[in-house]
Parts: sequence; C-alpha cells; structure tokens
Amino acid sequence: MKARMANQKYDAQNIQVLKGLEAVRKRPAMYIGGTGPDGLHHLVYEVVDNSVDEAMAGVCDEILVEILDDGSVEVTDNGRGIPVDMHLGEGKNSLEVVMTTLHAGGKFDSDSYKVSGGLHGVGISVVNALSEWTRATVRRDGVAWFQEYSRGVAKEDVRNISAGEAIEKTGTTIQFKPDAKIFDAVEFDFNVLSRRLRELAFLNKGLKIILFDERTSERKEHLYEGGIVEFVEFMNQGKHPLHDEPFYLLGTRDGVMVEVAIQYNEGYNYNVLSFANNIHTVEGGTHLAGFRAAITRTLNNYVQGQNKNGKATNLSGDDVREGLTAVVSVKIPEPQFEGQTKAKLGNSEVRGIVEGLVGSKLSEYLEENPVPAKAIADKCTSTARTREAMRKARDMARRKSALDSGSLPGKLADCSERDPEKTELYLVEGDSAGGSAKQGRDRGFQAILALKGKPLNVEKAAANKVFSNEEIRTMISAIGTGIDAEFNVEKARYGKIIIMTDADVDGAHIRTLLLTFFFRKMPELLENGRVYIAQPPLYRLKKGKIEVYVYGEEDLEGKMAQMGGPSKQIYMQRYKGLGEMNPEQLWETTMDPANRNLIQVRLDDAVEANRIFTILMGDEVESRRQFIETYADTVEELDI
Repeated sequence: MKARMANQKYDAQNIQVLKGLEAVRKRPAMYIGGTGPDGLHHLVYEVVDNSVDEAMAGVCDEILVEILDDGSVEVTDNGRGIPVDMHLGEGKNSLEVVMTTLHAGGKFDSDSYKVSGGLHGVGISVVNALSEWTRATVRRDGVAWFQEYSRGVAKEDVRNISAGEAIEKTGTTIQFKPDAKIFDAVEFDFNVLSRRLRELAFLNKGLKIILFDERTSERKEHLYEGGIVEFVEFMNQGKHPLHDEPFYLLGTRDGVMVEVAIQYNEGYNYNVLSFANNIHTVEGGTHLAGFRAAITRTLNNYVQGQNKNGKATNLSGDDVREGLTAVVSVKIPEPQFEGQTKAKLGNSEVRGIVEGLVGSKLSEYLEENPVPAKAIADKCTSTARTREAMRKARDMARRKSALDSGSLPGKLADCSERDPEKTELYLVEGDSAGGSAKQGRDRGFQAILALKGKPLNVEKAAANKVFSNEEIRTMISAIGTGIDAEFNVEKARYGKIIIMTDADVDGAHIRTLLLTFFFRKMPELLENGRVYIAQPPLYRLKKGKIEVYVYGEEDLEGKMAQMGGPSKQIYMQRYKGLGEMNPEQLWETTMDPANRNLIQVRLDDAVEANRIFTILMGDEVESRRQFIETYADTVEELDI
C-alpha cells in the first residue's frame, strides 16, 4: 500500500481550483443538502427567502410562486428590486454579481437588511448554478431590467426591457428550470411547496404568499393577519383549548426581536415550534432554552403565589409543557447556527433576552387574566400530582444500558448483533404472526417483539396511563431510548424499527396507533428516519412450479396475465393475516432485505402531522367525521 502510494505523482498539477459557480455544480449537496426531492424544492425556498427578507425589511407584502408547465418555477415579489447599477469592485452590473457570485448580496450590509434568513449570500447564485437556465427581471426606478443565464453563466448583459414605458411597480421576478443533469428528477410537488409557504406566511403576518400550479390550475393563498397567533390556533384545532385567546408577546431587546404565542389545551401532549429568522430550528437552541426556563419559573411563581397554605406543588418542566402549544420566533441581526442545516440556534445572548421578555410579559398576563391563569395553573398542578407514580412506572420501563440484555422484556426475541446500525426490531401484530416471524427471521440482526391486542392510543391518554400500560412499557424497554424529555437516540438498540401488521383494517389501525405513539413520544425516531412499515403480500399466485407474490390490488391482473391468465388454472391465495404465512414465506416476502419492500416513515411536515393525528386519534368526533366525509371519495384501497 505504502509503496504504491509513494509512486503516485502529487504536485501542483493535482491542485484543482473551481472558479465561479463550478464548485456548486461539482458538489451540490454541500449547498442544498442533496439532489433528491428535498434539494430540488430547496431551490424554491432559496428564491422565496430573498423575497421574504424584503418583507421583513418592510418593503414587500406579496409574493407569487408559480409552477409552470415547462417544469420551471417563477417567483415574483413587490419588493425594492435587486440593484442594477454598476458594482465598482467587480466591474459588473450588481444584478449579475448577485446572480453569479457566491457570497454576494445585500445581507452582509446591516443597513439593507436588519435581519435575514440566509447570511451566507449563496442562495440565489446556487439556484442559478444548478439550473439549466435562469431569467431575472427587476423593476425599479420606473425601469424593467432583464438578464438570462445558462447554468450559472450570464448569456448577455443586463438590458432595459421597458420599451420606453414607465414601470410603476417595483420588485423582482426570478424564473428558473432545475438542471436535469444535476437532480434525480425534476418534478415539483405542490403540497410540499404549499406547506413551507404556509409556514412563512404564519411567521410574517400580513405577508400574502400565493402558490399557483399551471399544470393543474390549483391555487392556494396564504395570508395570516394574526401571524403566529393564528399559527398556534391552527395547531390547536380539535384540542379543546383552555383559553380562547392565546397569550401573545412581541418585544425587542438589544436588537433581537422576540415573538411568542402560547395556548394550552386539555390534551396530554405538547407542541412547541421554534424559529430563528424564519428558519425552523428543529433542534431548538438558546431561544427555546430561554422560553422553557421562563414558563417553568413564571408558572411556578404564580402557583406559589396563589397558594394560601404554603403547600403548593413545585412544577417541573414536564408539568408546564403538558398540553402546551406554542410558537417561539426570534429575529436576530447576526444569527449563529450550529451545523450546516441550521437546525439549532447558538447565540448565547438570546437565551437571556427570551427568558427575560417572556417571563415578565407572561407574569403580567397571568395576573391580569385570572380565569385562563387558573385553568393553566390547575392543569399543571394536576399533572404534577401524578409525577411520582409516573416516575416509578418510568423507572420500570427504563433500560439499564444499551447493550445489557438482562433488563430486556421476556417477550422480546432479541438478535445476536450488538451494533445498533446493523440491527432491526420488528413490531409484529399478534402471537401467531410473532411466532412465524421468530422462526423465519435472521437471528443475527433481526429482533421480534410480538404485541398483544391493540396498543394504547397515547393521543387520549394521560402520562401515568401511558407508563402503566404493559405493551407501551415493553416497547420502551426494547427500543432503549427512553421517551419524552428523557429520549436519547444514541441509546437506541436498533437502527430500524419496523412495524409489521396484517394487510386489513385492524392491521391498519394498529399501525396507526403505533405511529401515534412514535410521533407523540419518540418523534426523534421519525426525524432520524428509523421507523419503517413492512409490506406483506396480499396474494400468492401459483401455477405449476411457478409462484408469484402480489403486493397491491392494482398489480393482481397484470401478474395473472403474465402467468397465462385465470383460465390457465392459477391458484390464488388471499392473505388476510401474517399468521397465514409459514416462516419461510414470511422471510422470503417481507423480511429478507434482498426481496422485501419497506416504506420509510418521514416527518416532512410536523405541523400537518400534528393536525392529522389530532383529528384521527383525538376525542373530537365531529372533526373526524368531517375528515372522513371530505376524503371518502379519494380512498383507493379499503379492506372490506
């Protein structure tokens, strides 16, 4: 090895310098995360974010996003328009500099943008580099200017296209067509874009964002004059709020703007979303830490102050978070994000600012609004009363260590592999299917946990009931991560958690109950892509020595035709349950990595997922009935 490396030439000729936007095209994942659907849609977000920055600067109140028939996207705003005068340092028109140069833009100038979502100055130039073509139209100072680009390179000089007419409107239009040589597929999803645009509209009250799809003529308009107050009310639909009007705070301290909306509900789960300069900080950060500290301290002080006999319960962070729905949004001149994905805010000074503002304003709210204050305090106190019993149940469920099988439940048929990245846990419906799975599995890396009956619906269960439920405790112990605030993904004993249920209505219900549990109690498993759904076959077709498995109703006729049609004496078996398959069949069709078809459960839109779980699994019957009536005609597969 060393001898071979010593003979290889390595000198100045091996040093490659990528000029202009070549680096972006060479390593697109470094800039947009990947070349799959997420990276594709990220291009739109980069362009829209520039328009939103104009809105945050107070010079834009409408953005139009259009998906066009030719596969391109056009984003138009009514902001100031990108500057088009000559850039003295670069010797080019400012528009061309912004569109073709990395780390160029007005966001480095604190006078142009007090706050901005992207401070690296790479957004629009990266979009340009990764597009087959891009067209920029700027309207400012009564003139319309235009320039076109091919894969990041200007095809012409910036030119006046006003035709002598005075242009009254101002703003920027960017149209781009993603490069099919870069992306796996160039097909924009209307719903994916709509979700992100809805979020941006909530975070910027009064900003109208319109999405139009020329392919289908579908149109959605997002405009929320109430901003994050409406956001919280949207997330709390169907959850029986404890107070009609959410608590709202908007304040600025040391140049940091803090906006918070809070509304408690009767439920047992909590949903707190945090944002920094419109960026969803999935992993929280200093702003979320300050918020949590403030509500815990403030509610404790209120409860202690209201108690006349001096024996008030001391509330923990878990106690004050139960039933809490909140949005925490900060806007900072120079945000410091931890990691390239901007998932966590790191500005240390922000914690104290958020904690101080939220603490003082929430204290005032509780004193001035005794009715909602009492409802919130009573809920938190009631939660605290069950804490000791819950802690005992939690201790029973907690694993001693990630590799110590001595604390594992007896119902678990564990595997011999100890590397979590190589192991799988199958959650199987019923003892019969569990028996087949145990016999058919690969004992080296596949573990089996057979579940008895239907799991508890954690959407409607108090925390003490969750921890006292035998099946829930068994799952927590087997998975090893703990749940809620104690969750630690590094303690996971398995790289994949695979839900394997029957292909019927009961199986679908059990699968939904398990997904509800993971979403409410272990959402990080979903965020890390560790949860999967097994796809057992619906039919087995046999003709002579030929045996074929069919996984979907839509494939049945085609498979039968390939085997010679029904008149050729094809034996057809319809599987109603996993237990009907012998161990060899279950392994071959559903568990063998070489043949199986697993569906990875992704958490692309936590807000929409929260809404759907509340409707389908909550105690609001009317909203569930309306949901069923609305979507009944769209059901494609229903086991009857």
